[in-house]
Amino acid sequence: MAESSIDNRRLASGIITAGAVIFILLAGTVSLWAYYGTAVFFEVIRAGWAACF
Repeated sequence: MAESSIDNRRLASGIITAGAVIFILLAGTVSLWAYYGTAVFFEVIRAGWAACF
C-alpha cells in the first residue's frame, strides 16, 4: 500500500514538472512573438530550422 502512494506522488510530481516546462516554453514563445512581431518571429524560427537541417 505504501508503494502505490509513493508511485502516485512520483507520477503527480512528473506531471507537475512537465506542465511547468510546457508553460515556460509557451510563455517564452508568446513573449518573443510579442516583442519581435509575427514576421520576424517566423523568420527566426525558419532560419533556426534551416540551420538544423
